[in-house]
Amino acid sequence: MATLDYDKALYYTIWQQWDDLLVIMVRTKDDFLAKKINNFLCAFQSEKNTKKIIQQHENLLHYLDHAMEI
Repeated sequence: MATLDYDKALYYTIWQQWDDLLVIMVRTKDDFLAKKINNFLCAFQSEKNTKKIIQQHENLLHYLDHAMEI
């Protein structure tokens, strides 16, 4: 798996570049990464409960951290 996807996803997440993060979600070959990005973006767009948004954000960051260690 290309670590470039993980690096870009981390960068776009930290700097809140949601359009670019969406492009990574569509183009990546890592289905699990795409699902984590999708869950976060959906929560960010439509969720009213801030705790759920933060939880999805943390889930994405934890996955990126784990994937980059491999």
